This record gives sequence, C-alpha cells and structure tokens, in this order.
Amino acid sequence: MAGIWLIYLSSTIEAAWARHDIRGGIGIAATILFALIYISAFVFIPGRLPGTPLQRHIPLKAAIPLVSTQAVLGVAICLLVGQAGTATAVYIAVLGVMCLRAPYGLVVAAAVAAVTYSSGILIPGWNEDRGLLFGIAVATLAVWGIRTAIARNIEVMEVREENTRLAAAEARNKLTRDLHDIIGHSLTVITVKAELANRLLDVDVERARNELKDLERLSRDALSDVRRTLAGHREITLSGEIARARSALSAANIRSRLPNTTDDVPTELRELFAWSIREGVTNVLRHSGARNCTVVLHPDSVEVSDDGQGGTPDGSGIGLTGLRERAQIVGGRVVTQSLDPGFRLRVEVAQ
Repeated sequence: MAGIWLIYLSSTIEAAWARHDIRGGIGIAATILFALIYISAFVFIPGRLPGTPLQRHIPLKAAIPLVSTQAVLGVAICLLVGQAGTATAVYIAVLGVMCLRAPYGLVVAAAVAAVTYSSGILIPGWNEDRGLLFGIAVATLAVWGIRTAIARNIEVMEVREENTRLAAAEARNKLTRDLHDIIGHSLTVITVKAELANRLLDVDVERARNELKDLERLSRDALSDVRRTLAGHREITLSGEIARARSALSAANIRSRLPNTTDDVPTELRELFAWSIREGVTNVLRHSGARNCTVVLHPDSVEVSDDGQGGTPDGSGIGLTGLRERAQIVGGRVVTQSLDPGFRLRVEVAQ
C-alpha cells in the first residue's frame, strides 16, 4: 500500500529525464534510491514481524538514520532536478510521523512543510506551491491517524497475549494443585495400608489380604482420579471425603472423631470443605505422628486437628497454598495453628 503512493514521484523522474545530462541521470538514480529506502522503511513500522515480539516504537537508532537519509536525498534531488524534487517532501514528512515518537514526528513534518513552502517563495525561479503544502498536511494527518490506530492495536494484542499467558499459568497451577491433592492423598493412604498389611502378614493373614484388596482398589481409584483430572472432569464430595478419612485414619491406627452428617453445610461450600478435610487428614497421616484426629464441621467452617508433633508455623506447602486459593474464590480463609501438642487446620467462610 505504501508503494502505491510512489506514483507521485513520477514528476521528479520526468523532470530529471528532460534534462538529458549527467545531473538528470544522477537525479533519476537518487529518486529511485529514495523510493527504495522509503519502501524499506515500512519494515520497521511498529507491529509484529515474523518471529519477533511486538514493538511499540521504532528504535531511534533505526528511525533517525532513515529520516535523515531521506531528508538528505530529498535536498540532493531538488538540487539536481529543481522544484520538481520537492515532491519528495511528502514522503519525508510521512516517514517522520511513522518513525519518530510524538511529538517529534509532527515537528519534523511541520519543519518539512515550512522549508518546502518557503523554498518555493525564496528560491529564484521557483513558484509558491500551496498544493504541495496541502498535500503534506493531509498526508501527515492521515499517517498520524494510522500510527495511532497501530498503537491501539498493539495495546490490544499485548493485553490479549498477557491474558493468554495468565490463563495458561492459572491452568498449570490448577493442574499442579489438583494432582498434588489427589496423588498426595491417595499415595499417603496407600502407604499407610501397605505398612499395615506388611505388619499383619505374620499376625492375621486374612486381614492382611483384605488390606491388600483395599490397596488394589485405592490404586485403581487414584488412577481414575488422575485421568479425570487431566480430562477436566474430576468430582469430589464432602461425604466421600469423610468416609475416606475414616478409613485412612483407621488403617493408620489413629483414633478419629468425624462428623456423622453434612446436611448443615451449604451446597456452595461442600467442595471447599471436602478439599479441606482431604488436605488436613493427609497432613495428619504424613507428618503428625498423632494418636487422635478430630474433624469438626459447621455450616461456615471446617476444622481438622490432631495431637501430634504439629505443623510448620506458617502453614506453608503446596497443598495449603492450593487450599488458600480455593478458599479465596468463595471469600474464605485458611487458618493454621500449632497446638501443645498438635496442629489445627481451620477453613472458614464469612456468611
């Protein structure tokens, strides 16, 4: 599209050709070089080049040489072919606006217009050319509008790319969190049951066989959970987590006090409280060395406590970090507290 407008340099070529001398030949060569540089300059226009990031502005190290070279060539063409060479002024003004940041581009365009118009008045044999002055003004305004549109499009693309990046990061974090919650809990229960089955082999073979059957079932369930997670179709229920907690704590010889009903918990909080129980009981099984574990369930909170060695003072860890993120979605918070002895995990949502 930029090349179409080079048709207006034809008057300069005609004037140079009409001279039939060396200056005319040099003038033609200079005009062709001017046109080639003008077209090449559009490679640097802000936007996206193949394999490069978005660029909001042309680097000054490229913009200044481009505009300066065109200005020098424009003056040289005028010296070679006369006033017909002033046709290059429009292109110099356009490059100034496209290549230089505001307001420098407009200053360059205004300077080009002033010099060109003054030359028509002051140089002997030249004529005042208001049409060229009007052309420079119109071209400058048009290109300024194009430049503004390009800048806005770049901003939109940057926001879109940032949103895409954040969405991808959130998806990765969610997958990491979900896999940790599922695999961490399942492997912890499997490990506890495997230890129990190993101890029972010399004491109660039949019970050991039952524990091994549970191991097989738990392994299959864990594999199924992972597959559903990767497919984005994982479900968790509050009653199911309470039942899992009772089974896992029993296998680890930890006495448990668990709620018998979940009817008082609002529907929108059931999934969060289910994850809370899973995370809390998993930590009890893994780290606490506790003999007792208590889960207290209220309509607006859930609490998992034990009498073990206690947890980290700040309640850090991937699981607790993921639980905090889940709680924030529904306006809740996670509170961790070291007891003497033991540890308490509490998730509460203001009603």
